[in-house]
Amino acid sequence: MTSPTPRGALAGLSLCMLLASLGTSIANVGLPQMAEAFTAPFAAVQWVVLSYLLATTAVLVSAGQLGDRFGHRRLLLAGLLIFAVACALCSVAPSLGLLVAARALQGVGAAIMLAMTMALVTATGRVMGWLGSLSAIGTALGPAIGGVLSAAFGWRALFWIILPLVVLAYGLVHCALAAGDRQPSAPGHRPSVWRVLRDRVLGAGLGMSALVAAVMMATLVAGPFYLRHGAGLNPAQMGLVMAVGPALAALAGLPAGRLTERFGSVCTTLGGLLCMLAGCLVLALMPIGAAGYIGALALLTLGYAQFQAANNTAVMSKLSADRRGVVAGLLNLSRNLGLIIGAWALGAVFAWGTGDIHSALPAAVGQGLSMTFGAALGLIVLALLLAVTRRVKAQQAITAP
Repeated sequence: MTSPTPRGALAGLSLCMLLASLGTSIANVGLPQMAEAFTAPFAAVQWVVLSYLLATTAVLVSAGQLGDRFGHRRLLLAGLLIFAVACALCSVAPSLGLLVAARALQGVGAAIMLAMTMALVTATGRVMGWLGSLSAIGTALGPAIGGVLSAAFGWRALFWIILPLVVLAYGLVHCALAAGDRQPSAPGHRPSVWRVLRDRVLGAGLGMSALVAAVMMATLVAGPFYLRHGAGLNPAQMGLVMAVGPALAALAGLPAGRLTERFGSVCTTLGGLLCMLAGCLVLALMPIGAAGYIGALALLTLGYAQFQAANNTAVMSKLSADRRGVVAGLLNLSRNLGLIIGAWALGAVFAWGTGDIHSALPAAVGQGLSMTFGAALGLIVLALLLAVTRRVKAQQAITAP
């Protein structure tokens, strides 16, 4: 929206972002109960989580294109309906196969919600920081809420509890955005994905988003093993340390947005990346222990929150109406691809550096962590180069006749 996003509309869009993030993490804690209910091995039950992520990743760009074609508000309402129907189907699924299929449908609805939320909000640093906070809160709340619900009511409660929130989000979006929806773009003016990607300034922003997400995924892949086998924490202590990241991300979102508005997206993007660089250096070069890991994780998380607010503002703030949907989809896609690449590539580095995790000594696990974030350090350096390139290209575009 070109005008300031109304409060009611922002509340509805914020709830959409929260629900999509909540859907990513809330089902994880119910996997053991699902395995027992369907008499299925872990490898099969894991598809309850994977189907959601894969469907979301696959649909993001198409959702953005459809929003540019048919109207962002209209498609967001459709996405909310899909998400609600999928939640209902998940809660009554009689078999694991149908549950996985319903979760994939839920992922489709989540992809639409993510892309259209980014397309409809006012692209200011404060709003982007707020959305970043909600994404972190949703991811962090999922296991906490899911654990209580599944223990009290069983795994099906993880899905029906979301339905009232979806109804509330639908009502807010339907009422508050009724007069402010974007008009569908004319067929001759809709940009293709490839035309968007050829924009070097936008391409740099999308590339940085993928690289930074890959680095943050390393904390979720290598971090638990280091804390358990390297630092010697018990599961309860490990869980508390792992909660530091989402908690800091939730608290840092709004301040990061304010800093972006005050100092501009260029300076704050570089500042966020430099903060992440410092965190990677600590993890790569020093014998840290649990306390040092928490400090390094804090640097990484604060830098990531600042980067997200600044980069998302830079990518989305100057787009025309017929490009916002597809670019929002690409921005979310780049993040998801970064998470997948981080889990695969940096996870492989950790496994190679550590050896057999079950028999590895603490020193070997520490070495694996050091090698993992040494590789992550290279990704942050590459992201810094892209940030500088984007600044140069943007200045050239301004000065060009």
